[in-house]
Amino acid sequence: MNAFLRTARLVLRPLTPHDLDEVVALDNDPEVMRYLNGGRPADREEVRGRSLPRLLGRGFWAAERRADGAWLGWFALEPLEAEGWRTVELGYRLRRAAWGSGYATEGGRALVDRGFGALGTERVTAQTMTVNARSRRVLEKCGLRYARTFFAEWPETIAGGEHGDVEYVLTRAEWEADRATARAVRAPEPYTPPGR
Repeated sequence: MNAFLRTARLVLRPLTPHDLDEVVALDNDPEVMRYLNGGRPADREEVRGRSLPRLLGRGFWAAERRADGAWLGWFALEPLEAEGWRTVELGYRLRRAAWGSGYATEGGRALVDRGFGALGTERVTAQTMTVNARSRRVLEKCGLRYARTFFAEWPETIAGGEHGDVEYVLTRAEWEADRATARAVRAPEPYTPPGR
């Protein structure tokens, strides 16, 4: 169920095979890939044969800036169960030029809301390296909460990997409570004339 999504500044659309060059460029930026594979460059054929087919599956969106159509990266709300959207994993990968502008939070929140609002999601999860402070902040801003630190075996040794990985989680009940709190905070106080 990959339909177009629009936020204040982003258009999220299904990825297509025409996004190959953009994905290759993204996966060849050592800073973008630092916490994924240690910054190793990606081979175009590897991206075409392995990475892109996964991104063409359900739950992945290309991110474009609404103002000028610039390709910023991709977002994922990937189902972890073959039969549905009950548990999903939130992810994203953005060009370095898009960092620090709030795009990751904006796109992430839109997908979390879509999951809980339209897809029947009960649990959103996300993982990153413990030392990836920027991604951890984004996950927290998207409403996810730290759940655990774990140590997994990875094919590459990445600087900081000795500190493990972290998992963040948001349940439907937490999402609903957060939304109710936000509405209550925004609700204006009724006006009471002075002297009453």
